[in-house]
Amino acid sequence: MEKFKLSHQLGLGGVAIGTGFEAVSDQQARDVLNEAWNLGVRYYDTSPWYGLTKSERRFGEFLRQKNHGEFVFSTKIGRLFKPVTQAQIPATMWKAPLPYEYEHDYTGDAVMRSIDESLERTGLSHIDIVYVHDLSEDQVGDRYDYYLQQAKEGAFKVLSNYRDQGIIKAWGMGVNKIEPILDCLKYADPDICLSATQYSILEHEDAVDRLLPAVKKAQVQLVSGAGFNSGFITGRHRYNYKNDIPKGMTPKRDRIAKIAQDHGTDIVAVALQFILASQSFVSVIPGASQTAQVADNVRAVTANIPKAFWDQLVGEGLIYADAEVPG
Repeated sequence: MEKFKLSHQLGLGGVAIGTGFEAVSDQQARDVLNEAWNLGVRYYDTSPWYGLTKSERRFGEFLRQKNHGEFVFSTKIGRLFKPVTQAQIPATMWKAPLPYEYEHDYTGDAVMRSIDESLERTGLSHIDIVYVHDLSEDQVGDRYDYYLQQAKEGAFKVLSNYRDQGIIKAWGMGVNKIEPILDCLKYADPDICLSATQYSILEHEDAVDRLLPAVKKAQVQLVSGAGFNSGFITGRHRYNYKNDIPKGMTPKRDRIAKIAQDHGTDIVAVALQFILASQSFVSVIPGASQTAQVADNVRAVTANIPKAFWDQLVGEGLIYADAEVPG
């Protein structure tokens, strides 16, 4: 079977539509999805976790009206959901979630059930890419080894089998840390991994040294999540889904933005094009809560950025010397 290759450099991520940062309405979500489609975006990524199934339902409501042959859809496994009363909704990062509680489960049976439920929620005929979601110490804490063993015996085998049968096109990890991807490469044969918070223009050194060589050797593609560090690059007071801003990041961001302005460009274009300059990253999937953000991202991917800009960033030590840069 020919190995799956994701050919869409820009996608739309589902965190914001799942009310990750504000209570985005159904109409706002439809407007964002419609704008993305009209501007040529054809890769859509979500998860049942986002908004406790809300984001997945919203993506499905929109995409099932389209020809699935025209777009790529990815979602995630790793949590199972059970309906509860409004008063029983667990405390999460979501601003307006649906009434569900959840539990982590990476067994084979849970993966099959999760995929079936995602198909039911979305109304789509199939899922193109399935990511093993949040199997990482920042999400499951000291139970990481336990859940990794579950995945080795369950999720990894089921997803490889589904891929080999043609039920899905590809699978991999969808995590906020490097180690889970490296662990997956030891025990399984993923095709594509969603790496969030590990590779941005502000913070990429560890990924350059450890992640990129490993995925290149394994011929695994990468998708970038949180390429704007959860909005910090665009001026929000949060960094990688948290309100604590790491020391030194604000002046670094502001300096890059100033140099970009001096060269006739902007930090949004710079952030996206930096990620896509890496041979391993085939796509970036920024989220959006407003149509203007979608339009800005589409513009940014192809904006003209002079080589002198990148040379200045490298010269000032704002980009790691071993990182790939455009041009």
